[in-house]
Order: sequence, then C-alpha cells, then structure tokens
Amino acid sequence: MDKFTIHQGVAAPMLQINIDTDAIIPSREMKLVSKQGLGEGLFAGWRYTLPNGREPSADFVLNQMQYKNTSILLAGDNFGCGSSREHAVWALKEYGIKAVIAPGFGSIFYHNCIRNGILPVVLENDEVLALAKHVEQNPQTSQVHINLLKCEVSAVDVSSPSTADDASASTVKSPQFSFSILPAQQAMLLEGLDGIALTLKSKSKIQNFKQAYQQQYPWLA
Repeated sequence: MDKFTIHQGVAAPMLQINIDTDAIIPSREMKLVSKQGLGEGLFAGWRYTLPNGREPSADFVLNQMQYKNTSILLAGDNFGCGSSREHAVWALKEYGIKAVIAPGFGSIFYHNCIRNGILPVVLENDEVLALAKHVEQNPQTSQVHINLLKCEVSAVDVSSPSTADDASASTVKSPQFSFSILPAQQAMLLEGLDGIALTLKSKSKIQNFKQAYQQQYPWLA
C-alpha cells in the first residue's frame, strides 16, 4: 500500500450531507470481489445519464473539465454512511482519490479508508466550506495541500496546474486548518500498512508467545 505523508491536488466539492456508500458505488456496480475494476462504477447513479449506462452527466462535478484529475473530495457531514461495503473505498481509491475532507464520516467507512490508504480528514463544517470557496476560484490552480505529519490542511495556489505530490511550486494561503487522527491510524497511513501488514510487524512477538505457550501447555500443541 502506498505511503501517505504529504499530498497536494485538485479538490472537488460534494457538500451535500449523508452521501452514503450506495451513492458512492451502487449495488448494481458491485460485480467483482477484487479491489480492481470498481472505479468505473464510482458515483454511477450521478456520474452517468442512465442506470447501467456510461454516458457522462454534464452536471456531475467530477465530469466537469475544471475538476479534471481530482484527488481530494470536500464532502458534507456523515460522508460514507449506510452500508458497510468496502467496495466504496476501493472505488474511490481506484478513481484516484487520496483524501476525503468532511465534518464527519460513517464510522465503518472511516476505518475502511485508513485500512486502504485513503486519508479521512475531519474538519468543522465552516472550515470545509472555506476550502470549497477557495478551490472554486480555479480548481486546477487553487488546490488543497495536506500534511499528515503535521496534521494540517492548507489552501494553496500553484503557478502551473499540477496534481503531483510536489508542493515546490505552491504558495500556502489562508485558510489553514489542523486536524486530529489517532496515532496508530496515522502510523498505518504514514508507513503504508494495511491490517495484515500491521499484524506482521509483530510477527516475532507472536512466534515467541506461541513457543512459550506450547512449552507451558504441550498437551494443547
């Protein structure tokens, strides 16, 4: 899993509240059990003109040219509520979303993001609105910068359109906000660890415990 330290990119506002996982990826689009092949179904009910169709809807924000290469979503409260389907996070990741910034998230969706390398950032509603106001000036150059090490989100202007994680061409502007994340979750994202990789970090401790347990209770081995 890719490490997340600093990311800067185009951000798209989707500020309605209670965007649930069925809206993120409708059940009819969940035809696979793998993590690949789901990006095309992301927001399919809003993204395309017809159910099961693939003609882009001009009204949907991610279809608009000014939001090309979006990698950050600015969302309303309770983003990712509803069904626990992990496919919603897989679809976001395959589309290229690196982070979602919202006043709140569905609990299971939030943890699924951490386990799959997407950073969920919780900010106050007025802070999310301030970032949306910034990016709407010119989404390709009025970007959002996220520093997970410092737990900071900033509005930046870039001299040339870019979606790279390189902030060298950017200038930090207000607004700038701080966010909180549990240390263990921050470490998983910084080190690029999923649940299995996190467990394997304790492999020697697990083996030592197993050996000691078998010596103490050999009849259970």
